[in-house]
Amino acid sequence: MASKNSIIRNRPEYIPNHIPNPTYVRILDTTLRDGEQSPGAAMTCVQKLETARQLAKLGVDIIEAGFPCASKQDFMAVKMIAEEVGNCVDGNGYVPVITGVSRCNEKDIATAWEALKHAKRPRLRTFIATSPIHMEYKLRKSKDQVLETARNMVKFARSLGCTDIQFGAEDAARSDKEFLYQIFGEVIKAGATTLTIPDTVGIAMPFEYGKLIADIKANTPGIENAIMATHCHNDLGLATANTIEGARYGARQLEVTINGIGERAGNASFEEVVMALTCRGIDILGGLHTGINTRHILKTSKMVEKYSGLHLQPHKALVGANAFLHESGIHQDGMLKHRGTYEIISPEDIGLVRSVGDTIVLGKLSGRQALRNRLEELGYKLKDTEVEGVFWQFKAVAEKKKRITDTDLRALVSNEAFNEQPIWKLGDLQVTCGTVGFSTATVKLFSIDGSMHVACSIGTGPVDSAYKAINHIVKEPAKLVKYTLGAITEGIDATATTSVEISRGDTNHPVFSGTGGGTDVVVSSVDAYLSALNNMLRFY
Repeated sequence: MASKNSIIRNRPEYIPNHIPNPTYVRILDTTLRDGEQSPGAAMTCVQKLETARQLAKLGVDIIEAGFPCASKQDFMAVKMIAEEVGNCVDGNGYVPVITGVSRCNEKDIATAWEALKHAKRPRLRTFIATSPIHMEYKLRKSKDQVLETARNMVKFARSLGCTDIQFGAEDAARSDKEFLYQIFGEVIKAGATTLTIPDTVGIAMPFEYGKLIADIKANTPGIENAIMATHCHNDLGLATANTIEGARYGARQLEVTINGIGERAGNASFEEVVMALTCRGIDILGGLHTGINTRHILKTSKMVEKYSGLHLQPHKALVGANAFLHESGIHQDGMLKHRGTYEIISPEDIGLVRSVGDTIVLGKLSGRQALRNRLEELGYKLKDTEVEGVFWQFKAVAEKKKRITDTDLRALVSNEAFNEQPIWKLGDLQVTCGTVGFSTATVKLFSIDGSMHVACSIGTGPVDSAYKAINHIVKEPAKLVKYTLGAITEGIDATATTSVEISRGDTNHPVFSGTGGGTDVVVSSVDAYLSALNNMLRFY
């Protein structure tokens, strides 16, 4: 993994319509514009500014700060970002380009320029639809009218003093290619420096989108004087694949959003595109690389998740909660031997610092080796027979809850691994309780000689009735001094830990304690009581 400094050194000089290094790929992040268009994802001006600062830490080449014409708030957010983030030059000369979107009309473009012009590197971005369905039903314009509008608006943007102009052909993936060659050629002559080829509705297959980029590169007059940009939506789940394919065929600006948020099913995911290039750029993508400091990815992802209110699914690639977790016994065994067996990217590469043990999730599919390894990390050095005993207890609990925590393991070890042969051991337990009738409990115990004993009792609750049934069997004077119950893990399947203290009766007798743990509160309580009872009986 390249260090931050080496990444910055590899960032070529910024020239609007040319990249000196042919394998360098610019990243345009549109989280603050297209990403914010996700339903319910609106951010405040302060949140947008904080996010833009974080995007600059990532080393994003172009930050699309918003749609200045959309509202006064959006205008102010873009202006704030342009004035602050757009003028923050680091020691290596890096400063992000700041852009804002405008429709192809003079009012939008003039408003956008007013918001952007104070950035060190401002870029005006304008777009118009070029597909037959959009031109007929949305714009109600002919091809000639669209072509004239595009040409004139790029010229207008240029007349404002802007020398960095991006033009987008909305719904390019469904547009006539010959028309795309024509309109792109005209806007290049008018002064456009970057051309966006959007798959606006996410309909393209990767091979189609790659060919579209290749055909535009081969047939557009003056294309050598402009940068081609991808802008892919995820309606069919292909946004990342299409974006990478676009880069393979000549696009040198990739437009993405953090966490893949955006209209409908979202946009190409920043982290997926960047890490795909980081992971495979050298060996199979002809050396394609970015200037992104990937170690800020996770922090940025969490920030956008918080500010947008759009929570990630656990299995989201790279930044989801489960992205670097392993539960299968086969996978865990491989991870313990060598992380590369099942991890193609180190968690540290995106800013996630954790040990191998942290990546292993203990559940019903886990094996003995993963259990032993985690117990050793927790400080328990168990014999093989002890591990075997804990393992089957662990399996029983894992069948009842999805994930076993360290606290669960400590409870299991405390309850099973270090106990002497119990004088009384729980066989079965059945309780009946509720708002109708008395709480009753039937308890089956096994004594140390193997004999079975059963008793039934009623009480004020299921725990009380179970304790009374045990007392009927054991026939030892035992007074409950203290009972404590707590949920030591989160969720509806939380593990309950129970602690009890008992004595023979009066204050002159010592107190004996016991603990129990499990997903069933009553069973946990009975285990704790029997543990204390066995301790007391051994003493006497």
